[in-house]
Amino acid sequence: MAYVEKSARTVEEAIAAALAELRIDQEEADIEILQKANKGFLGIGRKDAKVRVRPKSDALCDEESESVQEAADAAVKAVKNAASVAAAAFGKKMEEAKGEAGKRFETSRREAGRRFSEVREEAGRRFHEAKEEAGKRFAEAKADAIEGAIGALEDMREKEDRPYRREPRRYAQDEEAIAKAKEFLQKIFQAMQVDAVLEKFVSKYDGTVTFRLHGSDMGILIGKHGQTLDSLQYLTNLVANKNSTERVRIIIDVEDYRDRRVETLNRLACRLAGKVKKSGQRVALEPMNPHERKIIHMALQGDRRVTTLSEGDEPYRHVVIELKK
Repeated sequence: MAYVEKSARTVEEAIAAALAELRIDQEEADIEILQKANKGFLGIGRKDAKVRVRPKSDALCDEESESVQEAADAAVKAVKNAASVAAAAFGKKMEEAKGEAGKRFETSRREAGRRFSEVREEAGRRFHEAKEEAGKRFAEAKADAIEGAIGALEDMREKEDRPYRREPRRYAQDEEAIAKAKEFLQKIFQAMQVDAVLEKFVSKYDGTVTFRLHGSDMGILIGKHGQTLDSLQYLTNLVANKNSTERVRIIIDVEDYRDRRVETLNRLACRLAGKVKKSGQRVALEPMNPHERKIIHMALQGDRRVTTLSEGDEPYRHVVIELKK
């Protein structure tokens, strides 16, 4: 074998892969770096590092072999030059599409924020009205509540050996709403020039609809710690439930990211719990959304030595792990 060319996220990983294939040590090889890694912007334009590795003993090949190799190298160089020109043109189009998609996304985000504020204000007003009404009825219902609690306690004592199973909330299966959500996602992908394959799954447990996305360069749809994915999911649910009489719940997952995120959070919770046990000092995690905070709480709920609690206000609310008192 004259040489091996390998691509990876870093130069070191590419060299290691080439050495492993050749089954030689680095001291026994001539290494040529063909291309350094480029992280790009938000996952767009990212390029892997590329290296060429050849055994030093290959330098002793005869002239005919070298001539063949030189011809092959010249052909590869010509192809690369043509590819570079095409990549430059494609990169320009990607930048233009990214800018347009960013504008559309920002407009949708502002509209969603305005609607959310209106809904929150209306919910707050109704909450205060309900609170006042509940206060008026509380005094009248107090005696009945105490009597009912006593009766319920007696029933619990009779049924204490029976397992309790909470019935899950069932979400509606509105095909029209699901179709609107799918159409919205496809428009987003088209604007971003993202080639994504969408698969639909329906949970038999609670009726939740999951859209699983597959394709190349899907990192732009996930974002840091899934923030972009969560925002896209939030907007999709707004579109699906607009003018809908029953609530539809849609989950968006990219390349099984959410399952991998749960595993990561479980490992993080166990590692930090061990740190708390060893040092005796409480540990505060970074701010998380309610779903991820719940994962941390559930991961450590069976630990007899530590406890978890949430502190702070949204969007900076976070989980704290400390020793049980």
